[in-house]
Amino acid sequence: MKILLTGGLGYIGSHVCSLLQERDVQVVIVDNLSNCSPIILNQLSLIKGFKNVLFEKVDVTNEGELSKVFKVHPDINGVIHFAALKSVDESIQRPLDYYHNNVGGLVSLLQEVVKREIPFIFSSSCTVYGQAEIMPIKETEPFKKSYSPYGTTKQMGEQILQDVSISNPKFKAVSLRYFNPIGAHESSLIGEWPIGVPKNLVPYITQVGVGKRDYLTVFGDDYPTSDGTCIRDYIHVLDLADAHIKGIEFLLENEPNYHVYNVGLGQGVSVKEMIDLFEKVSHKKIKYRIAPRRDGDVTEAFADNTKIKKELGWEPTYSIEDALYSAWRWEKFIRDSGIAEGV
Repeated sequence: MKILLTGGLGYIGSHVCSLLQERDVQVVIVDNLSNCSPIILNQLSLIKGFKNVLFEKVDVTNEGELSKVFKVHPDINGVIHFAALKSVDESIQRPLDYYHNNVGGLVSLLQEVVKREIPFIFSSSCTVYGQAEIMPIKETEPFKKSYSPYGTTKQMGEQILQDVSISNPKFKAVSLRYFNPIGAHESSLIGEWPIGVPKNLVPYITQVGVGKRDYLTVFGDDYPTSDGTCIRDYIHVLDLADAHIKGIEFLLENEPNYHVYNVGLGQGVSVKEMIDLFEKVSHKKIKYRIAPRRDGDVTEAFADNTKIKKELGWEPTYSIEDALYSAWRWEKFIRDSGIAEGV
């Protein structure tokens, strides 16, 4: 088996790589290093079971370079596509970058995948739903107008895959609609490693906990929720990584088709509740300040994960507390080891 991971040195991609390695699957990583550190490749090599990961520094929007990768590796059995820009608020400021990378990169990649009839996993997002009317959110929930260009690129990506599946009866693909991945590998050798100011809640909390930042900014405490802060579904990154493995196995064993699955814990937790849970597992007090709401944030989103459990046999195995504790261990490791200085 040989699986290609675009954006494979990123947060989720690196964890999928680690699980594939545990299963003796050869991995080819394609990454332009725009939003991750090459140090992660070395960190992966330190994880027990690491054998051989091939790395190609290539931007997925570069069709010529991407085509060369597939020619060098003609025996690829599956492609998992992570290489996307992913910040809601940043996409509002830089929409053209998001459309170029997220939509253009997907189209470039599919040109190769469809031609070679390779099973394909797409990294989608719960942002495709916008503000859903009914919780928990089912896959049948219709898309609303997106609150951000990022969300729109994911909606467009899924539409492209749907169109390809209609036009090509041999196309095998799965879209995984992530909710909010958090946590780190149990070895503490890899985890979420944002470059610059974190865009996600948990790495910001851990950086406050370790003293890198003075306080956490909570964007809005006037939402119609129990404590006024946004509610999200937080899933351990290793559970999310396992969903990709199950997705590839499913595509390899079944007839061509296009499938869509939510990947979430199925539990809604508010921002303030996350702060409390982190303080519980870390024994650190987190200072925070309230700021106005951010553009693009929805009030509430958590998953109905019944479909993926039934069809792929996937089950989450980690709690939110497990995920937060692993994120805290990772944050302390990168500070104590000094490798954070390389970013």
